[in-house]
Amino acid sequence: MLAMGPDSTEGSRLALRLIELRQQIDRLELRFARLAVAFDKSEHWDDEGSNSAVDWIRHNCRMTSTAAADRLAVGRHLSELGQSCAAMEQGEIGFAHVTVMARTAGAVGKAFDEAQLLQLARESSPGRFHYRCMHFRHAVDAKGYADQQAQLVEQRRLRLSTAEDGCLLISGILDPVGGAVVRTALEPLARLSGAHDDRNLEQRFADALVELAAKGGRRQSVQLQVTSSIDTLLGLLGAPGAENEFTLPISARTVERWACDSSLTRVLMQDSLVIDVGRAERVIKGPRRRALIARDRHCRWPDCERPASWCDGHHLVHWLHGGGGEIENQVLLCTRHHWKVHEGGWQLIRADEGQIAAVAPTITFGRPRAPD
Repeated sequence: MLAMGPDSTEGSRLALRLIELRQQIDRLELRFARLAVAFDKSEHWDDEGSNSAVDWIRHNCRMTSTAAADRLAVGRHLSELGQSCAAMEQGEIGFAHVTVMARTAGAVGKAFDEAQLLQLARESSPGRFHYRCMHFRHAVDAKGYADQQAQLVEQRRLRLSTAEDGCLLISGILDPVGGAVVRTALEPLARLSGAHDDRNLEQRFADALVELAAKGGRRQSVQLQVTSSIDTLLGLLGAPGAENEFTLPISARTVERWACDSSLTRVLMQDSLVIDVGRAERVIKGPRRRALIARDRHCRWPDCERPASWCDGHHLVHWLHGGGGEIENQVLLCTRHHWKVHEGGWQLIRADEGQIAAVAPTITFGRPRAPD
């Protein structure tokens, strides 16, 4: 056995003290969450002119909006988190785990399974637990998960403005899937070029963006590696989301679009075992793609004329559902309209004369009123 020196003994003491303090703080956070919900119900925040309890707590308790909202989320779901709170009191998990648990309970409603998630929490760091809870959300409500990702797409934005000295100022936000595509494209270009590369990471990303834009005219496809179960590809109930290195779990709808016509490396899993690894290659390529371009010339979505070089090949009946690779089953779609067909819920129908019609998603309203 190795002898421990004075520094090691002091380090061990400090480590134990840190753990002890963190557990005390977690217990106080739980008390704060209970009080926050009671305060919200009192509506005293309205008497003081705040827009919400979150706004009041943010200002008066010196917290961020996200931190305040997390405490309220925990407080509102405490009745569903009895086992989790007990586990936190025992030091098995932290308040950060309970926060993720509460957010998940709010997202999935009656499908919430505390016992199953608590076991995952005990095995995971808070960050990893959040990731695994996203898989749980997909498993219990794949449609809701895909709809949520679609809402994030609608919040995308990119602002370009020119400074007085001519520099381009860039700011914006991308949805998780769009962000994964961009990061997948930039990461290889942003690597250190050698021992004497003294650029910092942000400089390398800036140079990578310029390099990517300079090569854009060559229509280079980003190669994405996606890990998915067969159940996910088939859209079966209870299937987890698919995985990519740079994003949270991906919905089955997005994987279907990527698999339609993209540079996609597939890793198929069954019962946690890898059963197939496919090479990255375009599903629609070579003479077949040239024939598709010659026939369609541009995006076939009604009234869209984005050029063929900006388009993907879309299977009207996806190959996952028995569609063939014949050109009659394929049309060119730009990225935006390809997304609308898969994640957006639109349908494309080819008329007898070859025209393409776009059918909007079905909107489900509440049940009609029963007879009096």
